[in-house]
Amino acid sequence: MKHLAKELIVLPNSKVKLAAIDPDGTHGIDKAAAADQFEKNCKRLSLFQYLLYAESRRAFLVVLQGIDAGGKDGTIRHVMSGLNPQGVSVVPFKAPDGEERRHDYLWRVHKAVPEYGKLGIFNRSHYEDVLIVRVHNLVPKAVWSKRYDQINDFERMLTESGVRIVKFLLYISKQEQAKRFRLRLEDKAKNWKFSPDDIKEREYWDQYIEAYDDVLRKCSTEAAPWYVIPANRKWFRNLAVSQIMADALEDMDLKYPKPAADLSSIHFDRTWI
Repeated sequence: MKHLAKELIVLPNSKVKLAAIDPDGTHGIDKAAAADQFEKNCKRLSLFQYLLYAESRRAFLVVLQGIDAGGKDGTIRHVMSGLNPQGVSVVPFKAPDGEERRHDYLWRVHKAVPEYGKLGIFNRSHYEDVLIVRVHNLVPKAVWSKRYDQINDFERMLTESGVRIVKFLLYISKQEQAKRFRLRLEDKAKNWKFSPDDIKEREYWDQYIEAYDDVLRKCSTEAAPWYVIPANRKWFRNLAVSQIMADALEDMDLKYPKPAADLSSIHFDRTWI
């Protein structure tokens, strides 16, 4: 299986443009091979999650971003299916409200960072403050334009504190989004997922793509890289995210901690039964 991390990563300071990426792309991998590898990836993720919990000195954070209907919920449901829910936190970031509005924009994000030993998933994230905020002019450009450096500093602080960060942009085409919206309208079990605002947001498609281009160029760092995942094909999306996550966890070289006492002299005694 190809090393997808190397093929899908956005290198620091690269001039990536989403328009040049094929959201239908599978990098030469067929669906049958992907299914076998995905199963192996899920087993690897389960093992590494156990090691992460046992070590309890570092954390792992997954940031999921994407246009509406890009597949963030589906990615969480499929890729994380084999993980122990006790060691996973999933935090959705909607429009800030109440107490969140009385703090700086990173306050609620820092609160949600997973504790050591756990794996955290952000469904949307602090990047909304240079995406929707920018597209809809919710704050002046003089404010949001400074946030790229602030976000980089924030993520650098987290990584230096033991939090491994991987960031995924689930990239679908405008045509694929329309197809998924239609299915939500036609399937009564999915009606709840559709909002008239989704149609209004499509009018800003080009502005969002431009904003994402800037995010990728300015905020993909060696410590906290971005990966652009062609996500029109859900099976490839799941394969790519699971493999990159498993490879990143393996790269952490997680270790079991030493026992609290010398166990060499302790032997099983049948009287314990």
